[in-house]
Amino acid sequence: MLSLGFSPCPNDTFIFHALTHRAVDLRGYDFSVVIDDVEGLNRRASARALNIAKVSCAAYVRFSDQYRFLQSGGAFGRGCGPLVIAREHAGADFLNNRTVAIPGELTTAFLLIRLFCSAAGVEAAGFVPMVFHEIMPAVAAGRVDAGVIIHEGRFTYQNHGLRCLIDLGLWWEEATGLPVPLGGIIAEKNLGEHVISDAEQIIRESVRYAFAHPEAAMPYIRDHAQELAEDVIRRHIALYVNDFTISIGPEGRAALDELVQRAAAARF
Repeated sequence: MLSLGFSPCPNDTFIFHALTHRAVDLRGYDFSVVIDDVEGLNRRASARALNIAKVSCAAYVRFSDQYRFLQSGGAFGRGCGPLVIAREHAGADFLNNRTVAIPGELTTAFLLIRLFCSAAGVEAAGFVPMVFHEIMPAVAAGRVDAGVIIHEGRFTYQNHGLRCLIDLGLWWEEATGLPVPLGGIIAEKNLGEHVISDAEQIIRESVRYAFAHPEAAMPYIRDHAQELAEDVIRRHIALYVNDFTISIGPEGRAALDELVQRAAAARF
């Protein structure tokens, strides 16, 4: 039995529907599935509580000695990075001495906002970890000054009367020329090369099945989504599931390596 963790977000449930419903060849393996918020998965992986898990790329940086980063199932891309939102329109200087909600201390979103602030010469008063779907209501209510949003929030923040201050994904792309490495699938190295290779292939086939049968996963996706609007679900999947999800390839690997190097240089 292999423990497998992924998030309830539409891109993950879309990717893993075929695997969890045995629509692809599982090669004799059984999977015990854990569905959790992205930061919950990061912390489970950090505690070595999962054999295979979807985690933030920034979290992988912290425990890469224990896990292998798989080629398939990841969330890399362009035009899909985290956004910094607030109640008013302003520039980067707005963040000086402000409280900023983040979707977890191990998330790529948190790493990107720190890298951005360092490069822009601004310093927030503090970062406040929250479950990702609580961030927009907290900003709208004035409990924090700004927030870093991920997932469906990219499509719905305007509904809360909020404005985008900074597109961290665009900043990353302009600074590096590379896609944004948001998250990926990791497997414990002690599973062994054969098991890891099989798991990677099963996940790749699950992704390909999802592309070939996009409607098959929709009931499963709706059962777990925070935002149930059909157009938001479909836009979410279209944005975060792409060719990099089948294989991150050399460009995706370069993006992940760049994130590792920048985090190390900044001592984050």
